[in-house]
Amino acid sequence: MRTPIHPTRTAAAALLALTVSGCSLVGTGDDESATAPGGAAGTDGEAGGTVVLVTHDSFFLPEKLVKRFERESGYDLEQRAGGDAGALTSQLVLNTDSPIGDVAFGVDNTFGSRALEADVFAPAEIDAPAGVEENALPGDDEGTLVAVDTGNVCVNVDTTWFAERDLDAPETLDDLVDPAYEGLFVTPGATTSSPGFAFLLTTIAAYGDDWQEWWEELLDNDAKVVNGWEDAYQVDFTQGGGKGDRPIVTSYDSSPAFTVDGEGGTTTRALLDTCYEQVEYAGVLRGADNPEGAQAVLEWLVSPEVQEALPSSMYVYPVVEGTELPEEWADLTERPEDPWAVEPAEIDENRDAWLREWGDLVSS
Repeated sequence: MRTPIHPTRTAAAALLALTVSGCSLVGTGDDESATAPGGAAGTDGEAGGTVVLVTHDSFFLPEKLVKRFERESGYDLEQRAGGDAGALTSQLVLNTDSPIGDVAFGVDNTFGSRALEADVFAPAEIDAPAGVEENALPGDDEGTLVAVDTGNVCVNVDTTWFAERDLDAPETLDDLVDPAYEGLFVTPGATTSSPGFAFLLTTIAAYGDDWQEWWEELLDNDAKVVNGWEDAYQVDFTQGGGKGDRPIVTSYDSSPAFTVDGEGGTTTRALLDTCYEQVEYAGVLRGADNPEGAQAVLEWLVSPEVQEALPSSMYVYPVVEGTELPEEWADLTERPEDPWAVEPAEIDENRDAWLREWGDLVSS
């Protein structure tokens, strides 16, 4: 397992640039007898050549899984990563007529409608297992995007900090503007971070036309806004990697699984009334040089071995029904039953205006 750092998915949409760098993902693996989805059994089959997978910066799977895919499908997998979900989507849109790869992973439900509008992806031609269709992006009538993982952006609290001070932790968005929690909350920014943008969408869903008024109250309560998730969680949060002094942070519903206390418990808790669901998708880029290889990658991403690896590799939940979670996830994390949501089409229509208005509030 890597050091427990969540995917940042830093989101500045068109304001960010994607620096594309190529690297070959190889490793050591076992079980050479199985055949990878969509490919030939070993390098002697018809499948072959290089398939280019474009991802956000936080994409990671164990090298043995990548090596096994290459060995069993006959394709060489080349990963090109840079930026976050927003930057990735921007580059895919800008290069629709000259795709920067064969298949892309990491466009999420906050940016997916933009990719659909630009006709970035070709229809997926795979037999999707149960759970994938249930997480389809609304409006994707051609079935171009394949859901791979899901998770919720939620406010998290340091339960030990509040217990030591005999202070009740907040539970709701309304609580965050209570003077009792002045100077205790830190969040990544909406224009520079995907979880930050998801948190902004949470407040828009919760408060409607009054969301700006709520943000004014939050900022007046000395909430701190930083660039990215790492800055908020690893530096300012009291249970992060540094010497932070803020016990309330925007993070993920999976975060408590990585703040274990050594006694079978956890030192943090996600506030389930503050959550916004994110779904990450993969798709074949229209005009890809290797569309067959791209389809094979799609099948691989929803295969049992990859789905089982997602929690410990990228700290997200698999979408395929029946995938077993790590023991600590089942014991230490909770998922919201009814997370906040904004329709993708509404996001696409209002994204620029919302981000501009939010930026004016933060900078004033």
